Amino acid sequence: MFVLLCICLVSLCLTSCTSSKKVESFAWNKATIYFVLTDRFCNGDTTNDHSYNRRTDYGSERLNASTFHGGDYVGLLHKAQDGYFKDLGVDVVWLTDPYEQIHGWTTGSGIVNDFPHYGYHGYYPLDYTEMDKNFGTIAEFRALIHELHAQGIRVMLGANINDVGYPTFADAIEWGYAPTDSWDSEWSPERGEEYFQLLNDVYDYPDWFTTAWLRRPHDTTDPLQTTLYGLPDVLTENTHTVNLPTFWLRKWEQEGDNNDAWTWSEMKALRKNMPLSPSEYQILYISAWVREFGIDGYRCDVVEYVHPFRWKQLYDSCNVALQDWRHNHPNDPASQWTEPIYFTGDHEEAFITRLPEYEALGFASMVNMFFPKDGNLSTITAVWQQYADSMKQWDTWMPFSYLNNAYFRDAAMDRMEDCATSFLLAPGAVQIFYGDEVAREMSDARYNVDAAQAFRSDYDWNNTNTQLLQHYQRLGQWRHRHPAVGAGLQITLDSITCYRTLDADEVVIALMPKTGVKIKVPDSWNGHLVKNAYTNEIQKAQSGTITLIQPSANVALLEICEY
Repeated sequence: MFVLLCICLVSLCLTSCTSSKKVESFAWNKATIYFVLTDRFCNGDTTNDHSYNRRTDYGSERLNASTFHGGDYVGLLHKAQDGYFKDLGVDVVWLTDPYEQIHGWTTGSGIVNDFPHYGYHGYYPLDYTEMDKNFGTIAEFRALIHELHAQGIRVMLGANINDVGYPTFADAIEWGYAPTDSWDSEWSPERGEEYFQLLNDVYDYPDWFTTAWLRRPHDTTDPLQTTLYGLPDVLTENTHTVNLPTFWLRKWEQEGDNNDAWTWSEMKALRKNMPLSPSEYQILYISAWVREFGIDGYRCDVVEYVHPFRWKQLYDSCNVALQDWRHNHPNDPASQWTEPIYFTGDHEEAFITRLPEYEALGFASMVNMFFPKDGNLSTITAVWQQYADSMKQWDTWMPFSYLNNAYFRDAAMDRMEDCATSFLLAPGAVQIFYGDEVAREMSDARYNVDAAQAFRSDYDWNNTNTQLLQHYQRLGQWRHRHPAVGAGLQITLDSITCYRTLDADEVVIALMPKTGVKIKVPDSWNGHLVKNAYTNEIQKAQSGTITLIQPSANVALLEICEY
């Protein structure tokens, strides 16, 4: 008993050592990415909550499932300044699309029309050349990007060239692109039939996007020819010169200089007819955001629905724009970064397997739809081995995994600590969905036909799961500190223990450690002091093992240390 007590005291006293091979560095293939729906994260400026006269409250959480809830760039900036992302070990913040969204609503859940659906998520662009006022101003966006870059955090946005936003009563009235004598913009459940009449007729209105821009809806199973979810489908295959939509030109003329807080002079100079096809206008405007703000990456939406050569054009254009930004901002710390712009994408059947046809277009990954989300620690080491082996096989292609995202709530929410362990210690890039780190609850929108809206509930800053958040922070910071965690070669030591190494960095991950039970470590660690970074307990490695005395949740994060 006395000997055991002495060992415990020694272990507790020797907690000041540091990793002897600490090698922090950034690489996209091991990045920890925080995906945040700007509108649902933090409301830093309540004065922009009702921009464009959008209605936000229809009387219940179910009806408010897809209204704007107030989150903005000021709120994100405050949280960045507080160190929220750094505390999680985040390398990249992925923001939803900033472009000005449709002002009005479309029908919720398709023909059911059980709630008004606004473009709070950034997926329904009205105008690529302006920022949506609900999100903030150009100056506020610039301040946020600068703060994240100063912390060494890359910024990723969304890129969608498959479609534009739905037509709405509010926009038709405001910009005069359809006959509006008998319309108003107020939503009600009974207006579904009237809305779908607008949706059908609007292709005949020459002041909207003409049929040189968009294909008419028709029955087809070809993803390159379909109107996905009835969205206005851009003719990405059209290589002919087209004029800009009349309502865009009318909109910009009416706004004049009144919207200068939400755009910038170089972008305004691009608001003219040029010898470009529809997709080339989109590419011109999207890459202009890179040139102005130094955006570091894009998640490309529904990649298989866009003609492939357009993704290559977008990638090349954004790469040139990023190099221009770096050249034009020599005093910004991000100007010293040398990696090309990062492209990942959503593909319905994507796993971790390399897709050479997309790699040739500039993609470094596809979002992995099949990462196990049950939190089963007894089987995850074998999955990790598969992922690490794939990275060894394809050094220019990587896993990009998630637990939850804007469309899927797949993780076992009653086992989020174990889910986080299996996820944050996985090889490859990993994407935290905002609020997973505090077990963010679903809203009452889960009772609507489109229950996925409930996955996008507000981050409640007054109700955070402190224990789970601390677990995410410990894992995330250790992952950030050790490149071997995300990008190293893996040797499986036993079914719940693995060793990872990358250059000078080496770690051991032990799952479900038991007090007093030996944990395997490499023989090269024999005689070294080893720290469990989860608890800061220190023990000496002997005979290819260490024995931990302090409880360590369901994981031990082992590293060689020195004083």
